[in-house]
Amino acid sequence: CSPHLMFFPTLYASTNCKKGRPGLVMRLYSSVSDQTLTDVNSEKRKEVLQSTSLYVHPTLLQMKNERMLNRKRVYDFLQSIGIIPDELDGLELPVTVEVMRERVDFLRKLGLTVQDINNYPLVLGCSVKKNMIPVLDYLGKLGVRKSSFTEFLRRYPQVLHASVVVDLAPVVKYLQGMDVKPGDIPRVLEAYPEVLGFKLEGTMSTSVAYLVAIGVSRREIGGLVARYPEVLGMRVGRVIKPFVEYLMSLGMPCEAVATLIEKRPQVLGFGVKDRVKPNVELLLDHHVRKSSLVSVISRYPEIVGIFDLEAKLVDQREFLSSATPLSPEEFGKALEKMPQIVILGEETILRHVDFLKQCGFSVDQVKEMVVACPQVLALDISIMKASFDYFVSVMKRPLDDLVAFPAYFTYGLESTIKRRHKMVVRRGVTCSLSWLLNCSDEKFEDRITYDSIDMDEMEENSPTQSRIEESDSEFDEDSD
Repeated sequence: CSPHLMFFPTLYASTNCKKGRPGLVMRLYSSVSDQTLTDVNSEKRKEVLQSTSLYVHPTLLQMKNERMLNRKRVYDFLQSIGIIPDELDGLELPVTVEVMRERVDFLRKLGLTVQDINNYPLVLGCSVKKNMIPVLDYLGKLGVRKSSFTEFLRRYPQVLHASVVVDLAPVVKYLQGMDVKPGDIPRVLEAYPEVLGFKLEGTMSTSVAYLVAIGVSRREIGGLVARYPEVLGMRVGRVIKPFVEYLMSLGMPCEAVATLIEKRPQVLGFGVKDRVKPNVELLLDHHVRKSSLVSVISRYPEIVGIFDLEAKLVDQREFLSSATPLSPEEFGKALEKMPQIVILGEETILRHVDFLKQCGFSVDQVKEMVVACPQVLALDISIMKASFDYFVSVMKRPLDDLVAFPAYFTYGLESTIKRRHKMVVRRGVTCSLSWLLNCSDEKFEDRITYDSIDMDEMEENSPTQSRIEESDSEFDEDSD
């Protein structure tokens, strides 16, 4: 039934056809005619469908133009409220202004300003329902205060991109594995939200491993992280190891460095090149002996991290020289014994100097007492007055004894001075203040119960050696 059969010039029927197959020609023409009509109708039907179809697939160009138009509407909206959308190119954004307005309004309800959004505009790529709400709900369940959400997101807005299951939960589990108490985890996250972006096998694990290797107790790691979570983000090779090695180069044993880090982990953030090394050199310039550097840093580690330490040292030395005529060398000696003297306020110093003068000490005697025990410039004056009154009225000793051993003021009146003085009086022993006070309770019991008091030992005790060398003094709690 091919169309080329229509090219027959004439139609005829042979004798054979007439006799044997009379319907063949008619059937052939009928088939050819039906096929031709079918093709024509099919083409017309396509034209009609194309003209009357309710949905026509857009071309790629049309789709691209539509996306550009939608993005332009979103950009125009953002610019109208002060948000700069330049960094949003290439980021998948909502196709409608209404959805983008929902995101902006939600962020504003959290306390973020337009400036905060401009600082990290990629936050606009986060869905309210799929990203923001699940993350904030998880933080709230951990105990992070809602009042801290604003500052939390300002510091680490990338958290809104995170997955609770894949990104956040493993970090929290890792903190719990370091013995960070459940009650401390919210404080860790609030103080250092960036920790949620760390990889477990990266900086955190290497930092903790190195601290344990130098002697930091595993039991102390949890408390250390709770007090100073920034340590988890410090690189061993760039930050922690150079700090440890520098202190050891000054003569501090590795065990002492580990203890220092356990108690004051914030010292790791000072930076060796930026502050620690320059501040140590400044201390040496102000007549602190190199052999005393370890003691100075152990007593007051923060001194190696003070900004503008040189200006503070110069100002304090000049002020002390005007109040008590200390020489630069004497200022260095006082600094060795109490490095906190560099941050004492001028009013505090003057008040204590005036008190000592009112007690009857001369200016030179005050200077001598300050050099021997600079803590007398920081103790609670009411406690000093009570101790001085007992010294004069009950012990009835000359003022020279206090000049020789000014650390007397650092001992508890009720707990130490009165009790030991009564024991000495009962024994009829005459001794120096240093022999009386500059020892532990056990040592004093041994001394006072000897059948014969070793007077050579009494003389060997330096009258200026302070009990502060052996234990913590009371000025930490009583000082202004």
